[in-house]
Amino acid sequence: MALVLFSGGQDSTTCLAWALEGYERVETIGFDYGQRHRIELDQRAILRGALGEMKPKWAKKLGPDHVLELAALGAISDTALTSAKAIEMGEKNLPNTFVPGRNLIFLTFAAALAYRRGLTRIVGGMCETDFSGYPDCRDDAVKAMQVALNIGMESRFVLETPLMWLDKAQTWALAQDLGGAGLVETIVEHSHTCYLGERGARHDWGYGCGECPACRLRADGFRKWRAGK
Repeated sequence: MALVLFSGGQDSTTCLAWALEGYERVETIGFDYGQRHRIELDQRAILRGALGEMKPKWAKKLGPDHVLELAALGAISDTALTSAKAIEMGEKNLPNTFVPGRNLIFLTFAAALAYRRGLTRIVGGMCETDFSGYPDCRDDAVKAMQVALNIGMESRFVLETPLMWLDKAQTWALAQDLGGAGLVETIVEHSHTCYLGERGARHDWGYGCGECPACRLRADGFRKWRAGK
C-alpha cells in the first residue's frame, strides 16, 4: 500500500504509474503552497482519470486523492517558485527556484497522512541525476528523512524514489515501459512542469515556456530519449 507525492508533473505522474504497477492500493497527495506554477494542481485530476482509464487494474488500485494547504511554506519563502522573480542562480550556487525545506516538509506531511491511512510506502519523484541542484532531492536527504520519520512516528515507512538514479531520457523510457505510447502521450499532453505556469505553447514534449530550467530538462530528455529509441 503506497502514498504517492503527486504534483501533476512528469516525474510524479511516472511515479504514480510505477506505484500502480507494483502496489495493490495507491493513494495520492498534493500540496498547494502558493507555487507560481500552481496550474499543476489543476492537471492532477485529469492525470489520475487518464491513468485509471489506461489499465483496468490501475483503476481498481487507485484510491483517494488528498490535497494539503501549505500556504505558510510559500509565505516564508523568497524564491522564484513562489513569487514573480526572474529565475537565476542565487546564494550557495543554488538556483533561486529552490524552496528551502520543501521536500522535507512534503515528506513529513505525507508520512503523517500515511500513518493515519495505514500506508507503509511513500513514493516521491526526487532525482539526483537530472535535477536543478536542490539538496533535498539527494538520496542522502531522503534516506535521512526515512530514518527520522520512522523514529519519530514509531513506524516502518519505506521512502521509494524510483527516479533517483535516472536521467530525464530514462524517465521517459520508464513511462514507455510502464504504460506504452498511451502513458507517454498522457504525460506530454496533460502533465505540467514549467516553473512559470505557462501552458500556451504546445511542444513535442508538452506545454511550457521552453526556457525555464524545468522546461529545458524535460525537453532535452525527451529529445535524447526519442533519438535513442
